[in-house]
Amino acid sequence: MKRLELRDLRASGTAHVAHALCPENYIFKGGLSFHRRGFRTHDGAEEKHPYHEVFVIMQGRGWIEIDGHRQPVSAGDVLLIEPGEDHHLVGDPEHPIINLWFDLGAEPHEAQRGP
Repeated sequence: MKRLELRDLRASGTAHVAHALCPENYIFKGGLSFHRRGFRTHDGAEEKHPYHEVFVIMQGRGWIEIDGHRQPVSAGDVLLIEPGEDHHLVGDPEHPIINLWFDLGAEPHEAQRGP
């Protein structure tokens, strides 16, 4: 995992905001997630992907667990999850997390492909 700041996400021309981090990739999936206090994502199951995933912590604080190791996160943090890393967001008991997430892969989303 790489920890970044919002200023590290920047677009150039028509490139996506994480192009400088993963120039060979496209955003192909994403969303905005709202988590309850103390909630752990993907509880009880491994969560690994063969592609990069980006989390932008929009509100709250908590922890990111990467391969069983916890690190604190809070609003404004940008996390680049590497392929193969088991990852889970864990919300603080008093400050639930809202995060933006998107996945980066070799192919663009079907709506972004040519006719």
